[in-house]
Amino acid sequence: MKTTILTAIIMISGSIMADAQQKLAADTEKTTLEWLGEKVTGQHNGTIQLKEGWLEWNNNRIVAGVFEIDMTTIKDADGSDRLEGHLKSDDFFGVDKYPVSRFVLTGSEDFQKGTATVKGDLTIKGITNPVEFRATVQQKEEGTWFYANIVVDRSKYNVRYGSGSFFDNLGDKIIYDEFKLKVSLLVK
Repeated sequence: MKTTILTAIIMISGSIMADAQQKLAADTEKTTLEWLGEKVTGQHNGTIQLKEGWLEWNNNRIVAGVFEIDMTTIKDADGSDRLEGHLKSDDFFGVDKYPVSRFVLTGSEDFQKGTATVKGDLTIKGITNPVEFRATVQQKEEGTWFYANIVVDRSKYNVRYGSGSFFDNLGDKIIYDEFKLKVSLLVK
């Protein structure tokens, strides 16, 4: 009888703990952020590093979170120092003045079948705009992984170089305003 009561108490406690709010820290070594920028005549892609971050998880949803992106780590997949320097310049992300971009999670829907819409505020070059995207979650041995493909309109952050939104007659020199971030985030 005592064993049955003790087992019931442990099971109820475990159930409550599973639904309790958890603050999970980002593993910056295993997390990857891959970017893709496209233009009329081609595309460029590369990586950028997550500096630090965390999220709060409660009842199968993201409650809050903050992630800082180290803009000084922008890398071109082809290893072009010229492109990397240009992306870090004031023409694009002005890394000397704005070395960190920030994403503040404001919440998500319940993750149904491992997928949910996530909302937050993205700050680039000191300008903040709301962002919304679909994300998936997977529990693995090393922790919890979140995956997302985020589309960002650079023109909303005063990133003007080669943008048809700001300049006329660019012809085939236009660089599309939207760039993509492929996120593989590990939190523990």
